[in-house]
Amino acid sequence: MKKQHYIKELISQGEGLHLDFKFEISDVPKIARSLVAFANTDGGKLLIGVNDEGVIKGIQSAEEFHMIENAANNYCRPKVNFTSKEWSFKGKKVLEVDIPFSMEYPHKAPDHSGKYKAYIRFEDQNLLADSILIKLWDKERNQNDIQLIYTEELRNILLYIEQNEPVKVDDIMSAFHLSKFNTEHLLTDLVIFDVLKMDTSGSNILFYLTDLNEM
Repeated sequence: MKKQHYIKELISQGEGLHLDFKFEISDVPKIARSLVAFANTDGGKLLIGVNDEGVIKGIQSAEEFHMIENAANNYCRPKVNFTSKEWSFKGKKVLEVDIPFSMEYPHKAPDHSGKYKAYIRFEDQNLLADSILIKLWDKERNQNDIQLIYTEELRNILLYIEQNEPVKVDDIMSAFHLSKFNTEHLLTDLVIFDVLKMDTSGSNILFYLTDLNEM
């Protein structure tokens, strides 16, 4: 049985969390948003020269590479590292761009108004990072400045989470009449101290108590 061409096999997986098709690169800030979304989330690949339906259209790979390089170096803060490889299928060129997860997160790219913001990958979309993720990223860089004081209110919040998990930020806000600002700070502190786990895989960020067997 003839082995399927690597690019066709990759395309057959469809767009998703780790794969995005681009017919061409005509908007450098937009491609920068894709680069930072992959780098901030779990890494991924861009296939340049493939349309949204997974049909190989081909590109001028040298020109597309320079635009990717420009986006990564000049429109991503900090810059995003990537590797690339050119493939040929039936005379048409496809550029595979591999973006690894970056420990320098959060990377930011310009939004439609030119303001630099952090993006994440969710399913096959690039989305603005939720404010609670931004807080968590900041705290992961400054863990020595965080203190967690066990109060009666905190005990009640942890008991509530245990009885209702998974919970969302809005659940805690409503149950304990806290502001969004204070709720996000508390929950991210609990994540930093490994008291809670945070699940960002869905459309809503969810929180669970950490299983003591995992600690």
